[in-house]
Amino acid sequence: MAYSTAVNNTKPVRYLDKDFNDFKNALINMAEVYYPDLLNDFTEGSPGTMFIEMASYIGDVLSFYTDAQIQEVFLQYAQERENLYALAYNLGYTPAVTTPAVVELEIFQQIPAANGNPDWRYAYKVRQNSEFLPNNGSGVRYLIQNDVNFAFSSSADPTEQTIYSLAPGSTQPDYFLLKKKVKAISAEVKTATFNIQGVERFKTISLDDSNIIGIQSITDSEGNTWTEVPYLAQETVFEEVPNNEAYDPDLPQYNGQVPYLLRTKKVSKRFITRFRSNKKMEIHFGAGSTGGDDTTIIPNPDNIGLGIRDGRSLLDVAYDPSNFLYTKAYGEAPSNTTLTVKYLVGGGVQANTNANTINRIGDVVITPRQGNLDSSVFNDAVNSLSCTNPKPALGGGPGDSAQDIRLNTMAQFAAQKRTVTKEDYIFRALSMPVQFGNIAKAYITQDNQISLETSKRIANPNALNLYVLGYNFRRKLETLPDVAKINLATYLEQYRMLTDAINIKDASVLNFSVEFDISVKKGFNNDSVLIRCINRLKDFFNIDNWQINQPIIKGDINNILYTVDGVQNVDKVIFTNKYGVNDGYSQFKYNFEAATRNNIIYPPVDPALFELKYPNNDIIGRVTR
Repeated sequence: MAYSTAVNNTKPVRYLDKDFNDFKNALINMAEVYYPDLLNDFTEGSPGTMFIEMASYIGDVLSFYTDAQIQEVFLQYAQERENLYALAYNLGYTPAVTTPAVVELEIFQQIPAANGNPDWRYAYKVRQNSEFLPNNGSGVRYLIQNDVNFAFSSSADPTEQTIYSLAPGSTQPDYFLLKKKVKAISAEVKTATFNIQGVERFKTISLDDSNIIGIQSITDSEGNTWTEVPYLAQETVFEEVPNNEAYDPDLPQYNGQVPYLLRTKKVSKRFITRFRSNKKMEIHFGAGSTGGDDTTIIPNPDNIGLGIRDGRSLLDVAYDPSNFLYTKAYGEAPSNTTLTVKYLVGGGVQANTNANTINRIGDVVITPRQGNLDSSVFNDAVNSLSCTNPKPALGGGPGDSAQDIRLNTMAQFAAQKRTVTKEDYIFRALSMPVQFGNIAKAYITQDNQISLETSKRIANPNALNLYVLGYNFRRKLETLPDVAKINLATYLEQYRMLTDAINIKDASVLNFSVEFDISVKKGFNNDSVLIRCINRLKDFFNIDNWQINQPIIKGDINNILYTVDGVQNVDKVIFTNKYGVNDGYSQFKYNFEAATRNNIIYPPVDPALFELKYPNNDIIGRVTR
């Protein structure tokens, strides 16, 4: 065994030994070199070997615990669940101790007819967190995640209506059946109360329950609502404000507005939640006092440096901008009150269920529309409420495993909830909840300006242009209303990088028709083959499959038609621009022939989207021979 050279007559020490045998061999070698006369019997039963092995055992144990402690510091190697949870929270990921099953419910309601049309006065609203139950006796409950408003219809939240029954001896409708779709999760609402006495900094309360999904609400005995935030230093949250101009009092149609306005507000009464390794939830509050909101300080020269540890204000002090407002409060702490905590429990594998089994009504909350209503008719409408699940409820599980926590935390830390790339902005815009505006299509590009010297477009590195489009209630493309753009700007503001400037603009819509001629093989019916070709083109030009600035490749059309059974030859394919507001098309005129290069129809310089608006009329096919 090699040793380092001794200096100043000191004995060399090897720092690479880790296990019992390494320590033992090193000690034996040292004894042979430096103490040959005192210790020369290294048999298993000798006293010298006993002391050497005892020292090796201690070194082995200390080395093991040192390695174990170092291992627990790194997310990739940590084994203790408590450490995994702590590392996950430090990196911004919230572990799940249970996973609820998710299902899409179809909810039905009957309303009477009035002059042959639905009487929308009796279309009510089923409130969020209403319960629907399966018929298998499992005891699992499914809570809807959003309000179900039968009196409101849009492309993102359509109300389907069909004639349910006819009036006796008449051809006029007597009742209509309304259908809405809504997401639901397997969960149950539970309540716990906590009596809080005096003020305690960073007050912590624990929920002694299992399979906790999350907190639904916390209110105190004074009627104040406490808001959950990712971390106590965050004082701003999103707020939904009803848009009173979004509804037509007579018809449930989208009228160019959005149901809710998106705003940000400051909350001093806030809390965070943390799961422990035993899967129990802790709720942490701030350190401030309820005597006043100390998070509303306005920056001015008098409070610059507030919160600096030594209180000095010198010319060369490097200030963090947060020091203008920093008061070490991190939100209020509850005191001399009773907190009512409503939380969700559930999930697990048992929450998964088959299709068409969730058809019982549980605890629901129904809000009628305002106006003069016949109580008996309204009660009949309430009693007509029914539901089903066309697809099974899936996704229920035991929560995150240790490996899940590692992988999900690393992915969360890499994202940081920030929009860094252009694709991040597209995904973030499309993920804005539909109640704030239905963002159907999004496309982002570098901003450019016209050069005053050359009259050419030059890139502007300081800004990005985000082009968006929405759907109307017929699911046709249209420009977004101004309210939706304001909501989108508010939404993106919380995620954009400080150096990014975003211009939200309307993309253009270019409507067109397509004509094609085909020849049919012998033995095939011309009409059947033609119908199959038209249906294939309808699927291809389905607006869900098209994005802004996507070109039309004529070769793809030929390939689609050739793959239809019975087509012998494709003689021609012609695209024609359709425009004119009076005819129901876009106002934009576009020369398809001039924009075609190598059988590819390119969009214009300013981002636009090709839309086959009326496929039943704008796909024209002929059999030539």
